Amino acid sequence: MVWSSSLAMGLSHVIMCLCVAGVWCESTTPAIPSTSPKPLPENVKNVTVIEQNETSVTLQWMKKMSYTYELYFPNGTLLIYTTATNGLESQTVSSLTAGTEYNFTLVSVFEDSKSSGFNFAADTAPINVAHVNVTGQEETNVTLQWHKVNGNRITYQLSSNGTNTTIPVSDVDGPVTYTVSPLNAGTNHHFVLYTVFKVVPSSGYNISAITRPLSVGAVNVTGQNETSITLQWNKVNGAGITYELLNTSRTITIIPASDESGTVTYIVSPLTAGTKYELTLFSLFEGVRSTVGSQLSAVTAPLNVEAATVTETHRNETSVTLEWKKPANGVSSYVLHFDDKIIDIDNLGETVTCQVSTLNPGKRYDFTLFTVFEGIKSSGKINFTVTKILCSALSWEVTNSSIQTMPQSEVVSYGKANNGSQTGEPVRPSTNGTLSFTHLYPGAEYTVTLWFENDYKTFLMCEQNETVVPPDPISPKCDYLSSGYAFSLAWDVPWGIWTSVEVNVTGKSPQRVEGERVMKVDIDGVQPAQTYQVSLASISRFRMSKAVSFSCNTDPRGVIAGSVMAVLLLCLLVCLAFFIWRRKPEMFSRPKLLFVESKLTGNKFKAIPMGKFSNHYHIMSADTNRGFSEEYEDFIPVGTEQTRKAALLEENKNKNRFTNVLPYDWCRVKLTTLNHNMSSDYVNANYMPGYGNSRQYIAAQGPLPTTVNDFWRMIWEQRVKGVVMVTNCTEGGRTKCEQYWPLDYTPCLYGGLLVTVRSEKRETNWTLREFVVKNKDTSEERPVKHFHFTAWPDHGVPEGTEALIQFRGLVRQHIESQESSGPTVVHCSAGVGRTGTIIALDVMLQQLESEKAVSIAAFVHKMRLSRPLMVQTESQYIFLHQCIMDSLEPKQKMIQEALYENSDLIYANATALREFQAANPKV
Repeated sequence: MVWSSSLAMGLSHVIMCLCVAGVWCESTTPAIPSTSPKPLPENVKNVTVIEQNETSVTLQWMKKMSYTYELYFPNGTLLIYTTATNGLESQTVSSLTAGTEYNFTLVSVFEDSKSSGFNFAADTAPINVAHVNVTGQEETNVTLQWHKVNGNRITYQLSSNGTNTTIPVSDVDGPVTYTVSPLNAGTNHHFVLYTVFKVVPSSGYNISAITRPLSVGAVNVTGQNETSITLQWNKVNGAGITYELLNTSRTITIIPASDESGTVTYIVSPLTAGTKYELTLFSLFEGVRSTVGSQLSAVTAPLNVEAATVTETHRNETSVTLEWKKPANGVSSYVLHFDDKIIDIDNLGETVTCQVSTLNPGKRYDFTLFTVFEGIKSSGKINFTVTKILCSALSWEVTNSSIQTMPQSEVVSYGKANNGSQTGEPVRPSTNGTLSFTHLYPGAEYTVTLWFENDYKTFLMCEQNETVVPPDPISPKCDYLSSGYAFSLAWDVPWGIWTSVEVNVTGKSPQRVEGERVMKVDIDGVQPAQTYQVSLASISRFRMSKAVSFSCNTDPRGVIAGSVMAVLLLCLLVCLAFFIWRRKPEMFSRPKLLFVESKLTGNKFKAIPMGKFSNHYHIMSADTNRGFSEEYEDFIPVGTEQTRKAALLEENKNKNRFTNVLPYDWCRVKLTTLNHNMSSDYVNANYMPGYGNSRQYIAAQGPLPTTVNDFWRMIWEQRVKGVVMVTNCTEGGRTKCEQYWPLDYTPCLYGGLLVTVRSEKRETNWTLREFVVKNKDTSEERPVKHFHFTAWPDHGVPEGTEALIQFRGLVRQHIESQESSGPTVVHCSAGVGRTGTIIALDVMLQQLESEKAVSIAAFVHKMRLSRPLMVQTESQYIFLHQCIMDSLEPKQKMIQEALYENSDLIYANATALREFQAANPKV
């Protein structure tokens, strides 16, 4: 215990006294001599404790002059001895115990007298808490915890910002826990915790505690690409607020920019493309996170495809097909932006294809292909393509040395012409868009290709195959032969390539002279001393040069002698006729026959007069058609001895629908040869006779899938204006004929011929169509009428004759309306049964009208010499006779009605009537 220096002398005196006596004095006040009583000094009026801490108190009182003072503990211990001076006296009592109440007695001393003493109490300050822990932090409060300070009557006081809060303490042992609230979020709060003994606080324990910042509100994803995600959110109020972004792999501290903007934008990178990330964003203040993190899911954009290529084999005039490989990861679908189209593609295979259709021909299309992952598109792969154009639909001008066209497409960069041995230099379009290939070889075949080109790509736009430049015209000459009954044509070898020469002579059917080295042909069947108009044209495949027309005269030398003989013979005949008339005039009064019999010999081939046909029909029908059966059996061997070498060639066998219906060599239809392939001239068809014309018809089998192009080539080369079809494409579940015309009004290309359906009219028993056939090399167009009878079963006959007779009338009307046209093509499935019947019906009705008689057996016999099995079944043969019968009945009925209705006017008496009936027994 430390003593004050002013009390040292008095304290020493007291100690010495106590030691001599051997005991402590009962009173610490010195004994006053009893011999001379003195008045006691006055006690101090008041003692003030002016300072207190854990180990000392400082006391202050008002001194009185000449007084000294002694301070005693309760146990009589003298603490202070002071000298007598006037004024305020301050004394510090130290070495005390903290948090203790001390009772003191202050005695006034004057000379040897002491006052009774002034008793007062003074408390030392308690000690501070040893340590305060922050055990909880929220946005509006913090929780503090500390261990109790030993001692009774200890309380606590928390001071913050001038506000003091008394903290009650329970009697339960253990630490003290106290939650301070309400506080501002995201703030560093400073506190002083005082230990209080009674009312005396300790020096105070300083505490800093931070409240959690407010949580971040909604976080928006404002941008995504393959390697980053851009986030944006509103700032959290408070100075010094930072942010912490957590994902599964790392934690990112974000310090917002020190601007006045109320939002924070942050780009999270680097990230993996096409990946979904789970993110949590906390606000952070001095290392303390917000209570709750704002959670969100965000994905990075997927990788683009490495390359989206255009599949050349699937690029045409109206569609293109794109193909690409699936990227490595993170793709759920694709989106294709193509011109004004947006196409969603869900194919997730390793190789993806996408066809884009309904495009315009000859147009450039720019496309962007996006990969998509959970609704997020990649930056996009940009590419382009061009659609093809239909070369055959272009207008091609072909001369013997040039090919010219106008593509009508801005994307055609150049064209090339290739004749198989040499490819010309690229030709660029002129200012008006025309492509001209010049200095070509006459008669050569050229493949013309049109191309698009830029710095990156080259696309084939279209290819015009087998473009044959016409050969040069030929220089002809003619000479006499066979005393004027023939003449010779010769010509110089034309420049270029040519395969045949077409010869046209007035009054004769055109003929082809085959072979490149044949430069002469003899024309027979002409008359002496006549002038014939001749035209020659060289042909390369189906291209024909400009025809050269000229006149050829036959030898006139035999005509003069013949004329003299003719005059003499005529005179002789006139004299003979006069002589007979004078002797037998009745020979010149016989009625003229109403019919002309067939020139063929044999009774069964004689023409049957119209009046006798009904009787003939009933005779042949008797005994279950026995007459028809016997007559029909005679046709079986007719024509079978004739050769069919071309049809039996190995390369032509697959062009025949049936092995027993093969065209005879002598009258088969020959096509122009292609590429010097001799078998390319074959088609299963024969020229057929008509009424007064040896080649009025062509009887053909229904085209096979492999012969449709040949069928149309035959129609073009033979200048056919009408096609008669007497079968359906499918009958009884079997294919009888390949449909060789377009299904709708969309043009179809068959070889070098573009066929368009101009019109179609369907009736109960037939359908009438009109086609337009365009030669893609010459651009020449021709109309072709199509007569399709639909009510005739295979190997059978129609239910009645009326429909077929009416149908034949339509065909006949068309044939007679066409001038200088080629033969009419007639076909069914095999081209013999129904085909032969309709041809025979047309010819017989012509003969009936002209000769008033028919030679059905003779004509069927004649047809079988041109093509086997014509009128293939006995029922068809009988049906043919029935058609003639039904054609005659209306005429007979009309004549009979006229006779009865007008008998009184026409015939004056019965004699005249009997004479008419005798002359016309069957009318």
